[in-house]
Formats: sequence, C-alpha cells, structure tokens
Amino acid sequence: MTLYIPSTVAKGMRNFTLALRSLWLHKLRAFLSVLGIIVGTGAVIALMGVGEGSMHDALEDIKRQGATNIIVKSDKPPEDGSATTRSFVASYGLTTLDYEYIRTLPSIVGYVPLRVFKQEVRYLGRSTDPRIVGTTPRYKEVHKFEIVSGRFLTDDEEEKMENHAVLGSDVAAQLFPFEDPLGKAIVIDKYHYRIVGVLGWRMPTGGTGGSQSAENFNNDVYIPLSTCNVRFGSVVFLRQTGSRAGERVPLSQITLTVSDMDKVRPTGDLIRDWLERTHPRRKDWTVTVPLDKLEQAEREKARFTVYMAVIGSISLLVGGIGIMNIMLATVTERTREIGIRRALGAKRRDITMQFLIEAIVQTTIGGVVGVLVGLGVVFAGPWVAKTVFDANLPAAVHVPSIFLAVSFAVGVGLVFGLYPALRAAYLDPIEALRHE
Repeated sequence: MTLYIPSTVAKGMRNFTLALRSLWLHKLRAFLSVLGIIVGTGAVIALMGVGEGSMHDALEDIKRQGATNIIVKSDKPPEDGSATTRSFVASYGLTTLDYEYIRTLPSIVGYVPLRVFKQEVRYLGRSTDPRIVGTTPRYKEVHKFEIVSGRFLTDDEEEKMENHAVLGSDVAAQLFPFEDPLGKAIVIDKYHYRIVGVLGWRMPTGGTGGSQSAENFNNDVYIPLSTCNVRFGSVVFLRQTGSRAGERVPLSQITLTVSDMDKVRPTGDLIRDWLERTHPRRKDWTVTVPLDKLEQAEREKARFTVYMAVIGSISLLVGGIGIMNIMLATVTERTREIGIRRALGAKRRDITMQFLIEAIVQTTIGGVVGVLVGLGVVFAGPWVAKTVFDANLPAAVHVPSIFLAVSFAVGVGLVFGLYPALRAAYLDPIEALRHE
C-alpha cells in the first residue's frame, strides 16, 4: 500500500529539508546569526523570572499584613530626634486612650497591641541586640509565621505576666549555635526569661506601618505585653553611641482586623480622624491600610511586566536585524544556486518558501535554546547570588513569557526573513546563471 502525500505537503517537507541542509553546511554562520535571538529570548525569560519573583515576594509581604488589617503605628517626630531637644525622655506615639477608643469601633473584630524597642539579650558568654516585642498571643493569628520549635505565647502567660520568651530565627542562631534553646534562660535587662518557642525564618519586609525601611522579624524576641509593661515600665532607656536617652511610648503599634473588606477604608478614616483630634500638635502616628498597598503593588506588577517584556523584545528585534543581514548575504552568495533552481522549474514561491523557512528555523531554534538559557538563569541565579554575593535574588518561572518569547522569535524570523526571501525569488534566472 502506497502512502499518498499531497503535493503541497511534499513541497513543504522538501523546502524544510533544504533549509536544514543549508544551515548545517554553514553551522558557524547559522549559530552567529541566531546568537542574538538566543540572547534576546534568554533575556526575556530571565528578566520576567526575576521580576515575577521580586513582585511575588512584595505581594506576599503585603498579604502577610492582611487585606482586612489596619496597622496603626507610633512614629517618632523629627523634632524629638534633633540635638536641640531639651527633654531627656522623648514622649510620643499612641496612648492608652487611643487604644481603648480604636478597639471599641464596631467594625473591629481583632486587635494586637505591641511595644517594640531594642535591648541587649545575653546567654552565658554570648550576646546580641535584637528588638524586644511585647505583644499578646493573638499576634500569631494575625501575622502568619512558622514555629519550628516549641510554641508561641499563651493567654495564661499574658494573664500571669510570666517571664517567657519566643525567639526569632536569627536570635536563636546567634545565642544557641550548637544547642536547643527550648527551656534555656536568657537575660534581658537583669531579668531571666525562659524560652518556650523558636520561630522559622521569615522574609524581611518594608517597615510595618508604611515605612520603607527593612523590618527583620528574624531579629525579634517576643515576650508577653503584660510582662513587658511591668519589667520595663513606661520609659525605656536606649543606649546609643556616647549617649543614653529614654523614650516613653505606651504602644508602638496596634494591628487591627476588620470584619469585612468593604469596611477597611472607612474604619481607617475613622481612626485617622480620631488621632488628628487627640494629637493636634504633631503627627506622631501613621495609619497603613495593607489593602491599598496590595492594590497598588498589583498595578505596579502589571506595569513592571510590560517594561520587562519591552526590554527583552528590543533584544529580539536586534537579533532579527542580524538574521536579516545574514540572509541578505546568503542570497548574494547563492545567486547561481537560485538561478539553477529556477531554470529547472522552481517557481518564485518555492524560492520564497525555502529562504523563509531557513529564517524561521533559525529563529525557532534560537528561541528554544534561549528559553533553556533563560530558565537556567532563573533556577541558578538565586543560588549563585546567595553563594557568591550573599544576596537575595528572588526568581520564579513566568510561564506566559516562555510562550511569548518563542512566538515572538518565530515572528521575528517571519518578518525579517521575508524581504531576503522575496529578493531571492525575484532574481532574474538568466542573470543568476551568469553570476560567478
């Protein structure tokens, strides 16, 4: 039984075979012509991957704060940090009255008060200078984190003002590099605190409350808020280079949970109105609505994706120009071959298809290789950055960019290969046969 192949398909297969044979005969030239496509496609995949990873981390950072949360934070005014300040103790920030009003708003279903300040923490001969975070057990419900050992603070410890502590991952590594911290006692301001839990590593974020400075949760020590108020009192003394100053900040931060997402912004406006009335002389507070930051970050992600795609596409266009240049040189070099084919009966569309297929095959191969190179950068880049430069380079595979890059590469071959193909097809056969 003889398999019948339509003449159109047979011609296409023959042209494809001729194109591959021609490329194989000039391997170095073909490789150099597709190098721009490889670089361009790899750049698209790598840039989109790094962009996707970075934006994903930024979005997750905001989501951890909660789309139905409102963060109210004490903010030290500039005048309290100046050299002309007369008071030895700086007093600012959220008050107990603010806290009592805010937590009674009808839309508030949860609240987590915090006192945050730095203190030296010691264990045997080792010491570190982390943030002390006085908070309530509900902190664990609002801020999602992993407990790798032990547990978090409990209501019983808060009620009885126990000297118990939970360590961030960095603090645990610094104070207990070779032993299990659970059950051990650390010293904070002359008092001993028994360790009841250790938290897993958490991604550092922008400062809670809207500040863009980094906030490293891994360098925190958590103790019950009631214990914090009793042991440290209303004034906390901070040791700085050459000086010792005090701060009176009843509450550093209040994280609120609203019953419904639609009520987040109206509740935030109510809180701002209250704080503007109770703090008329200076603005020593900030109110952050993570929902607004989340929506803004998602808009920025869309713009960032477009920018990365445009930058990578420019590289592909430059590669397409290189393909066109090589193809034009190939047409001139193979003028006699074209004349022989025309004399043997090949039509213009056959010549056009042969050269057009050569260009598309080159860009397709370059696109596929470029995808592999780009994926290699995405997967190996974070490891190299961490190992060699000790830097964090988040990256994730952006699947749409793979199909976009390959499709664009094929399109570049079609567009930039069309003119050389038409030029070859419209050569005069007699003149082509005379060409030496």
